[in-house]
Amino acid sequence: MNQMAPVHDEHDTRRRIFAIVGSASGNLVEWYDFYVYSFCALYFASEFFPAGDSTTQLLNAAAVFAAGFLMRPIGGWLFGRIADKLGRRTSMLISVTMMCLGSFIIAVLPTYQTIGVLAPILLLLVRLLQGLSVGGEYGTTATYMSEVALAGRRGFFGSFQYVTLIGGQLLAVLVLVILQQFLNEAELKAWGWRIPFAIGGVAAIVALFLRRSLHETSTEATRGKKEAGTLAGIFRHHRKAFFTVVGYTAGGSLIFYTFTTYMQKYLVNTAGMSKETASTTMTAVLFVYMLLQPVFGALSDRIGRRNSMLLWGALSIVTTVPLLTAIGQVTSSTLAFVLITTALAIVSIYTSISGLVKAEMFPAEVRALGVGLAYAIGNALFGGTAEYVALWFKSIGHESWFFWYVTVMMVIAFTAAVIMPDARKKGYLQGHGMVD
Repeated sequence: MNQMAPVHDEHDTRRRIFAIVGSASGNLVEWYDFYVYSFCALYFASEFFPAGDSTTQLLNAAAVFAAGFLMRPIGGWLFGRIADKLGRRTSMLISVTMMCLGSFIIAVLPTYQTIGVLAPILLLLVRLLQGLSVGGEYGTTATYMSEVALAGRRGFFGSFQYVTLIGGQLLAVLVLVILQQFLNEAELKAWGWRIPFAIGGVAAIVALFLRRSLHETSTEATRGKKEAGTLAGIFRHHRKAFFTVVGYTAGGSLIFYTFTTYMQKYLVNTAGMSKETASTTMTAVLFVYMLLQPVFGALSDRIGRRNSMLLWGALSIVTTVPLLTAIGQVTSSTLAFVLITTALAIVSIYTSISGLVKAEMFPAEVRALGVGLAYAIGNALFGGTAEYVALWFKSIGHESWFFWYVTVMMVIAFTAAVIMPDARKKGYLQGHGMVD
């Protein structure tokens, strides 16, 4: 395999940008398929969990959403191993195929009224399959995009992982907003909620073909190393890096899901907004949030990844409780937009470089596994349970306790940022080339 020089000519630059676009397209579809469940839960929760009030139904739907996250560590391990042993491209092709299958199944899944208790069981099984897929997607895509990004501009180019991740959320809520304009609530509950899943399945097929044309970034020599893609290779030589990533992923995932997927329900259940107003507000918020990623990614290229992480942790610690308190009391959708966007501007300092800052901490032979598994553990335990924990605190009459829970986790994330190495002095991606 030929290793390209760090000095990039015009052809090399174009090829790297195409690789970013190709990998990002699949990432967008994967996350659209995963998030559309959360946004559509307002309509299908009663179809699969008919007993109880609306909060109880959403709590049950959130539990299934969280269960999908529990598969992420397995997906992070499985697909990380595949990516490090067989190649990044192979891993990404398999993961998007699995997500495609899951979306099509949910689109035609019978409800509780038709097959009884088997309906929520099948829903859970499909979500476990999708959780396995997306658990592998993050680490492999973060690794691939970090490896093809231009040196000196990795923060900017790496930020497009979250541009497409947020874009997946944005498309999911946008599809729902469009459906709300043409279908009434009864129609959405009866069958309209299936449409977004069908769209996701078709989009995944398109992404699959795009990913087939991607270049591989790992070498045969790297993939052939004895410890490539092994847990032994991580815990023998990179234990500190692994647990550092788990630490700031725990806080990062929790605050990310708090101000994105949970906000729609928070605006409806706590602030008293209509479902349509909440969906429209979150569409606008997510659009701005998506545009912020390259800005803060470029900032990290100037001030360093570690300084960005410290800034994010400090600001999140002091603003989370006031912002969540204020959002829960809003009476104006405009004010809700401003407050949530402010919160996500702070979160952007982290999400714009989330994948890159992890990839810089591991060598190529265990990079996808190290990034994917460490992320998946922190994400499953704290990100995937965000909605459930928030709704549980609300159900027992202590909703504000959730605000402090998020703050405590941000203290842990800040501590992890303090001990992480400065990639400008020691980073495993220095001089990385793109493989032919």
